Amino acid sequence: MRADGIIFDKDGTLFEFRATWEAWAARMLADAAQGDTALEARLADAIRFDRKVQAFHPDSPCIAGTNREVAELVCAVLGEDDIEGMELRLIISAQDVPLVEAVPLAAFLDGLAARGLRLGVVTNDSEAGATGHLGQTRILERFDFVAGFDSGHGAKPAPGPLLAFAAQLGLDPAHVVMVGDSTHDLIAGRRAGMQTVGVLTGIAEAPELEPHADVILPHIGHIPGLLAP
Repeated sequence: MRADGIIFDKDGTLFEFRATWEAWAARMLADAAQGDTALEARLADAIRFDRKVQAFHPDSPCIAGTNREVAELVCAVLGEDDIEGMELRLIISAQDVPLVEAVPLAAFLDGLAARGLRLGVVTNDSEAGATGHLGQTRILERFDFVAGFDSGHGAKPAPGPLLAFAAQLGLDPAHVVMVGDSTHDLIAGRRAGMQTVGVLTGIAEAPELEPHADVILPHIGHIPGLLAP
């Protein structure tokens, strides 16, 4: 692949999805239900989380959706109207989630930057959540561009935030690679006219990603081997 820039999704791409987010989901559901086991079960069904095995179902909105979408589902079960307040509670509860890096990220990103690549993160998490997590793992300064669903460019699978990365850095979208673990990521990349790389550190398996990806990799650590010298 010839690339001048690479856009990464965050959860499931830079960070292992299951190891990072399933413990958070179990804690969030328990907190929201406040000891009401029947309510906790309804909340789990709404966000498609299997409490018995402590794992997300593949169609869970928590995988590729926005905080707002999850907040709407939780509020509907709780009978609450304050969706913005619930969204803020979800963002705050995720700030101290134990992040599990897909590969040692600082060295990996430094290697890409040394090749002259411009780097970005586009996530359907909030921008504050993204910058908080990237800062927590001491890699925020390695990115030229960070956008969440609330950054003003839209949310994946729309191509807006990807095209904003290319425009801000003066890159031809055809020479940008979108890397992600979900169909939302890869569809956004295709719509933006970019090259697409799927990784298997999220919930989706290869057959689901293959129709939208130029290549599927076990994890982002294999990317340098794809790039033209």
